[in-house]
Amino acid sequence: MKGIIVAGGKGTRLRPLTYTGAKQLVPVANKPVLFYAIEDLVDAGIDEIGIVVPADHQMARDQIMAAVGDGARWGARVTYIPQDAPRGIAHAVAICRDFVRGEKFVVFLGDNFIREGITPQVDAFRTGTMNCILLLHRVPNPQDLGVAVVHNDRVVELQEKPRVPKSDLGIVGIYFLDHHFFEVAATLHPSARGELEITDALSRLIETGCDVRPQMVDGYWIDTGKHLDMLDANRLVLDTIEASIEGEIDGESQIVGRVVVEPGARIVRSVVRGPAIIGKGAELTDTFIGPFTAVGDGCRIRGSELEHSIVLENSVIEDIETRIEDSLIGRNVRLTRATTRPRAHRLLLGDNSHVALA
Repeated sequence: MKGIIVAGGKGTRLRPLTYTGAKQLVPVANKPVLFYAIEDLVDAGIDEIGIVVPADHQMARDQIMAAVGDGARWGARVTYIPQDAPRGIAHAVAICRDFVRGEKFVVFLGDNFIREGITPQVDAFRTGTMNCILLLHRVPNPQDLGVAVVHNDRVVELQEKPRVPKSDLGIVGIYFLDHHFFEVAATLHPSARGELEITDALSRLIETGCDVRPQMVDGYWIDTGKHLDMLDANRLVLDTIEASIEGEIDGESQIVGRVVVEPGARIVRSVVRGPAIIGKGAELTDTFIGPFTAVGDGCRIRGSELEHSIVLENSVIEDIETRIEDSLIGRNVRLTRATTRPRAHRLLLGDNSHVALA
C-alpha cells in the first residue's frame, strides 16, 4: 500500500499564522501536525508516501519540502506531487494516479490528527476485499460536517453539511481507497465553488456499487483547522508524554508533574506544572507555565504566566501582568509590557487577527 498526504489549502481559519507558513507545519507539542500523519502511515507499514503540495503557494510548498525532506528520518520515501491550484481534495488525490500505480492507498488530509493511529484500519484494508474504508466518528454537530449513513455494515449514503442530518457519523479526513477512485474521479464536474469535491467522489463509489465499509474511530480525532482545535490536539498529545529533563533547572525552580525540558533549555526561578513541554534553547525566568502548554525552541519568557497555550519558536514574552491562556502565539513574536507613559496598548496586527485585552 501507498500513502498520500494532502498538504494544500490556504489555512484561512488559522490566519494570520498561515500568511507566513504552511498550516500543516503549525506544531502540536512542538512537532508539526504533518509529522504525526507521516508517523501514522509509517507505523502502519506504509513507507512510500506522496505529499500533494500547492504549486501556486511557493512559500508553503518550500517550507513543507524543507521540513519533511526525502522522508529518510522516518524510514520512508517521500515523493512531492504539485497541485497547480486549489481544485479540491478529489482533484488532489486524482493527480496521484501515476504515483499509486494501481495499488491500494490511504489518503490522509495533512491537518487531521488521530491520536490512536491507523494501524488496525490499514491492516483490515490491506487484507480485505472492500474497495474503500471510511473512518467515522460520532460528532455533536453533524450539520457542519460530511456525514455517513450506514446500513448492514455498509456505507449507503453520504451527506455534506446537511440541514437535517440522517446520522451523527462524521467522516474523518482519512480515506482508504483503490483504483476505483480514479475511475469515478474522472467523471466528476466542479462544484459551485469550482472544486472537485471528495464527498462527490466517495458518493459516486457508492452509486456505482463499490464496497464501501465504515470503521469507527472511538478515540480522539481532531481536524486542526482552527486555533482551538490546535490547542485540543496539543492537550491530547501532552496528556501522553513521559517526564524528561535534559535542560538546566536552577535550585529555585519547581517542576511539577510530567514535564519535558529539551536540551539547552534553562529554567530560572520559575514553576512549570505539567503536562508541558519546553523546547530546545528556551529560557524561562520568573515565570509560571501551567498545564497543557508547549513552549517552542528558542523562546524567551520572563515575568509572565502561561497556561493551555502554544508558543512557536523564537518568540519573546516579557513582564505581562495577566495570565495568558487558550492562546496560539506565532513565530518570532514579541509580546511585552509598555513601561512608558501614557500607558496604552500599542498593537501591530495582521489581517484576521483576534486579540482579547483585559
